[in-house]
Amino acid sequence: MNDILVMNQIEKKFGKGHTEVTALKGIDFTVKAGEFISIIGPSGSGKSTFLTIAGGLQNPTSGEILINQTNFTRLSEKQRSKLRFKEIGFILQSANLIPFLKVKEQFYLVDKVTGRKKEEAYMEELLESLDILKLKDKYPRDLSGGERQRVAIGRALFNQPSLILADEPTASLDTDHAYEVVKLLVKEAHEKQKATVMVTHDSRMVQWSDRIYRMEDGRLLEEK
Repeated sequence: MNDILVMNQIEKKFGKGHTEVTALKGIDFTVKAGEFISIIGPSGSGKSTFLTIAGGLQNPTSGEILINQTNFTRLSEKQRSKLRFKEIGFILQSANLIPFLKVKEQFYLVDKVTGRKKEEAYMEELLESLDILKLKDKYPRDLSGGERQRVAIGRALFNQPSLILADEPTASLDTDHAYEVVKLLVKEAHEKQKATVMVTHDSRMVQWSDRIYRMEDGRLLEEK
């Protein structure tokens, strides 16, 4: 299997002098195509910082990140943005939907930006798997928080990225829908050879993981 994400000796520091805090400490981490990996740990342990650095939303203080063998840390911001859009699907705690677009139009916009024809059938397949197909003509304001989150998850998968980074993707979902979302992410990873990393505080959601890591005081430790 190909290495999709490689992180070598990643450190992240905030502040200077006596206020300096090291959020990530010498992290080495690799995710291959087809793997579903979970990262657990308490609030403040560095999980979200780790995920945003893995996806190039902020820079490490030191170390390097490779995505599909491209050294992300050496790219210009314009090059990074292009690579992020093409290769990475972000699922964040906030849905970040465009308020004036209907659910289906959120997906049409992805097609427009990528320059491909409308993938109507794939969009409906994703919405059906997330139990929100009936909402495709609704605006975000007409949806519950959990429904908006499921739309955001579908949109992240729609571009068919090679790397999916999910930050507490089930936080706003009831238990049944949370399980369905995680199983969908696992299915996407295994069947479509996507590398998927999920950060969660809910240990119930990691049972389908290929590997589980724990973040403690800025260090990443694999659970045995």
